[in-house]
Amino acid sequence: MDLALKGKYALVTGGSHGIGRSIALALAEEGCNVAICARNKERLEETVVELEVRGIQSIGISADVMIPADIERVMKTVIDSWGTIHILVNNVGGGGRWGSDKVEETPEDVWLDVYNKNALAAIRFTMKAIPFMRKQKWGRVVAISSIYGREGGGRPWFNMAKSAEISFMKTLAMNADLVRDGITFNSVAPGAIMIPDTGWEKEQKQTPEKFKEMVDSQFPLGRLGTPEEVASVVAFLCSEKASLVNGASIPVDGAEGKSF
Repeated sequence: MDLALKGKYALVTGGSHGIGRSIALALAEEGCNVAICARNKERLEETVVELEVRGIQSIGISADVMIPADIERVMKTVIDSWGTIHILVNNVGGGGRWGSDKVEETPEDVWLDVYNKNALAAIRFTMKAIPFMRKQKWGRVVAISSIYGREGGGRPWFNMAKSAEISFMKTLAMNADLVRDGITFNSVAPGAIMIPDTGWEKEQKQTPEKFKEMVDSQFPLGRLGTPEEVASVVAFLCSEKASLVNGASIPVDGAEGKSF
């Protein structure tokens, strides 16, 4: 299927590793030029090479989205280089394992940091991208949330931040003034995804039998998801083929989640 993304310009935040990297590669496979930002310079450089091998233009920008000036710099670099932006994937985030199991012992800073890294970063990038999307009468904004943004479970600071991302996309999607300028706003809610050098992989290595039993009992498919499976859904949402998909929160979890 031709997703009609050839020649478009995209920014994927947190795009050098895991789900973000896979999204960047999936867009590049469709002929989309892709900018990525992340903190790890080595991974950035490696991913840019992977992207450019696919025959597209790529930009890697070292940045920390917790710093507003870095977000300003990322967007300035993209616009100075390409003049516009068609697709924004707000992927950067985290915090699902931060803090303590005892909620009352978790400092307020954790709540604020998780919100800032997830929801507030998405807000800041989106507000800076919208004027360019309006001008060209076409745009796609996708937030990578979590099934824990759709239902209970997990740690509350993470759930609240991820719920905020979903609500943010839904609310913008219902704004006729925005969407009639050809912009859609959606979120994707992954379940447990196996990503190298993250908590799931560490658990698997530390207690392989226990991990296997947990996966078998809690995951209908008997396995965790892959970043590529999430990326395929995101690439579709970014395409012309998904023009009527607006305001959706799409779980990509193999029915791990309990909500509809």
